[in-house]
Amino acid sequence: MGKSLMKGTEAIAEAAIQAGCKHFFGYPITPQNEIPEYMSARLPEEGGIYLQAESEVAAINMVMGGACMGYRVMTTSSSPGISLMSEGISYLAMAELPCVLVNVSRGGPGLGSILPAQGDYNQATRGGGHGDYKMIVLTPANLQEAVDLTQDAFDLSQKYRTPVMILVDGFMGQMMESVEIKPRKVESPSSNSSWALGWREERGGKSAMIYSMRLEAEDLETHNTYLQAKYKKIKENEARCENFMVDDAELLLTAYGTTSRVCRSAVNNLRAEGHKVGMLRPLTVWPFPSANLANLPGSVKTILDVEMSAAFPMADDVRLSLSRNIPVFTSGRWGGFAPTVRQIEDKCKELLKVKGAS
Repeated sequence: MGKSLMKGTEAIAEAAIQAGCKHFFGYPITPQNEIPEYMSARLPEEGGIYLQAESEVAAINMVMGGACMGYRVMTTSSSPGISLMSEGISYLAMAELPCVLVNVSRGGPGLGSILPAQGDYNQATRGGGHGDYKMIVLTPANLQEAVDLTQDAFDLSQKYRTPVMILVDGFMGQMMESVEIKPRKVESPSSNSSWALGWREERGGKSAMIYSMRLEAEDLETHNTYLQAKYKKIKENEARCENFMVDDAELLLTAYGTTSRVCRSAVNNLRAEGHKVGMLRPLTVWPFPSANLANLPGSVKTILDVEMSAAFPMADDVRLSLSRNIPVFTSGRWGGFAPTVRQIEDKCKELLKVKGAS
């Protein structure tokens, strides 16, 4: 299909379909409701299955069933709904079942509000459920990127047999932009016959078994060691970020998603005034692009982390990634507000000690 003006949630849904997703299981929660609504209409047209579960807990377990067959499966939710799915996500990681999750995050803690926020960073990057697991977390900043990364997510989930999350906020879910959604070449499920249930004929009559309970300590330790080796490989190969005007920057902004769009405008304005400001924008918050921060140019003297979160959790990853002592400051809004370009410009000027800064 050519370029179309689409809402963020609907663009993500169509991108998933064009990436070969034929099975969607979910439960309604604002501000992501347009995704299941869109899927309920489109998947039957594509010969797929849409099923609204009775709860988020049921939805993630249905995803588990579809993933066991090697199919490209997907669910979507928003902050508290993802919390309810956390046990199932941990089971998916343990059993090495590929799937794509979308969190259109909202304000919290608790029920919070339906307004956009970025307070789910730790939940996404630290493995929000129990046990020692990780999942790839992709963070687009515009809708074309959301389309492309959604399609990448299905490929990555199959490549590493792991859950992959698209982490966006309510702003991106509800905004409209022009996008181009191209079909993604997809291998048939039988190509997964070495591990997936079913496909016995393709596997030469051999049975397959998928499970996550390992009661023997030695068995569990061995499997966890294997999983950690897989996560190490993902960290080495899949970290992504954008360096924007970083080469000669004295002040570096770090931001992801919607907030990075605000920061980009601030950087452009400050550059026009002669200030050496740049931005590092992670496209994956796990694996975090630590190497890019460890190898910053010597010109960088100060870092300003900007988030829609009261806790500024990404600032912790920024500090842990640095190879030299660079002070890290924070600025942002939370509870449903986004920082303004003026707010970021003023904070940058304050840190640069620009005379007359408000």
